[in-house]
Amino acid sequence: MAALEADVETPRAPHAKWRAGLPLLANDRVLLRELRRSDAASLYRVARCPDVARYMWPAPPAVEALERFIEWTWEQRAAGKYVGFGIVPCGNSEAAGLFELRQMQPGFFRAELGFFMDPAAWGTGLFSDAARLMLDFAFHVVGVRRIEARATIDNARGNAALRRLGARKEGTLLGAFVRDGRSVDQHLWAIVSGVDRLPPGRR
Repeated sequence: MAALEADVETPRAPHAKWRAGLPLLANDRVLLRELRRSDAASLYRVARCPDVARYMWPAPPAVEALERFIEWTWEQRAAGKYVGFGIVPCGNSEAAGLFELRQMQPGFFRAELGFFMDPAAWGTGLFSDAARLMLDFAFHVVGVRRIEARATIDNARGNAALRRLGARKEGTLLGAFVRDGRSVDQHLWAIVSGVDRLPPGRR
């Protein structure tokens, strides 16, 4: 993957072609594609898995609610405010996870990264392969300059994954997440175009 250089010419979000529909992003192990209604069942299953659910905000209460969420992502993408990719391992047809970018400042200058993936794919390197495709798209196509991500302080796997991607831990957000009615601290991570570089190769 090319280094993330600050002087790369990128279209700003309000005028970018991706607003009409997300492209396919792929390497030899994984495909990232726009979410489909048919992804709702597999994503619901993953999001409700206890090993995943304990680190994220509550998933939609039913498959039908997740279908409505997917439709909402299309509306937000068309408005230039959201990017949502299903993570599809090569040889599969169902999405095994989700990457999302939410606009935090106009023109997608700053974005928040969210993600989850089927525990069956943990430890395989699939996450890093997929994340590099997502980040390359974010910086070089959408034109994001700063990406932020949060992970609870006890989410060792999530924090390690962000570190491997070249993210910098900028601080700890006290009581920023609620789990089982209790406040949990989160680490704040960031990748800044032109400052941070993605480590080369598969990890």
